[in-house]
Amino acid sequence: MNANRVKQILSSSANIEVKYNGASVWIDQLNEDGKTATVHLRGPLEERSNVDIGELVED
Repeated sequence: MNANRVKQILSSSANIEVKYNGASVWIDQLNEDGKTATVHLRGPLEERSNVDIGELVED
């Protein structure tokens, strides 16, 4: 995924499914470097991780 698509998903009101390593995640923010994003797993666990946006896949 690229930075522009991450920004589009963040600004969208639609429920767009994104996966990281096969797990469904919510994107919280695109980080200042434009190459990583803060995400958390969908569900009760809200542990946040910084991941390379190249590893995010739109489902």
